[in-house]
Amino acid sequence: MSETPTATSSGLYEATRRGLLGEPRELPAVWLYDDRGSQLYEAITRLPGYYLPRREAQILRSRSGEIAERTGVRTLVELGSGNARNTRFLLDAFESAGSLERFVPVDVSEEILRTTAQAIGAAYPRIAVDEIVGDFERDLVALPQEGPRLIALLGSTIGNLYPQQRATLLTTLAGELGEDDAVLLGLDLVKDVARLEGAYHDATGVTEAFARNALTHVNRALDGAFEQKGFAYAPCWDPEHEWMEIGLDSVDEQTVSVRRLELELAFEKGDRLRVEVSTKFRREKFELELRRAALRLESWWSDPERDFAVVLARPAS
Repeated sequence: MSETPTATSSGLYEATRRGLLGEPRELPAVWLYDDRGSQLYEAITRLPGYYLPRREAQILRSRSGEIAERTGVRTLVELGSGNARNTRFLLDAFESAGSLERFVPVDVSEEILRTTAQAIGAAYPRIAVDEIVGDFERDLVALPQEGPRLIALLGSTIGNLYPQQRATLLTTLAGELGEDDAVLLGLDLVKDVARLEGAYHDATGVTEAFARNALTHVNRALDGAFEQKGFAYAPCWDPEHEWMEIGLDSVDEQTVSVRRLELELAFEKGDRLRVEVSTKFRREKFELELRRAALRLESWWSDPERDFAVVLARPAS
């Protein structure tokens, strides 16, 4: 299992130190996505209760032609691309329109990225595929500049960022976009809490394995001593922030060392270690986030059940 590039960056080390010393304690979500974590996430997307990719696919299946017509892009960039399964709806539409020249998937998992690039290159031989291994929060400077560009962040990945992180990312994107460029975002929407909790705690244990993989990754990369049996998987809905919090609770008093960060962490029984949040959105609030980042909402598409939305935005004029 290979290391992710971000797992050797001083920036991630410092973010991990701050998170583990904070309240509540947390690990940056990037620790979820080594090669094994990316494989587990792809398994999650196929679970019956994990509706997000299916709802997004419904929208992109019906709207990709319109997106291609409106944007006319030469370069499609996908941040956090994974296997780019839903991106193929866009690639099909852009190929039919005849404008797209280049697809640039960006992901922290080199193995998944290489597999995706090879599959896309074989399926769309007239489109150049130039993959970038990196963390999209830190590596936007590496993006190609040839436009018009569409920068896509699908799967409600943006919901894994805290509000200030989203604001920073959206503001950075707005500053990177040319007047003919656009951004396409997938958003999971606020809905019945029981459905949300079911999506993040499946009976087969895949979502739990995904969360626990962050401990395995940290142990390997930072010489940590997190013991899986010392923590219980405990996802929960946070009504104040309207996000699902994915975390692990200490089952007893324990001390955990993270040697490469020179940390000794004392946990009491029930102390929480957060590994991810997944924000659920409302249109009015998200449109305000876009405006604050100097972006304007051009289109908001949702599935018939109003579970999910795909948003097209451009730089504010």
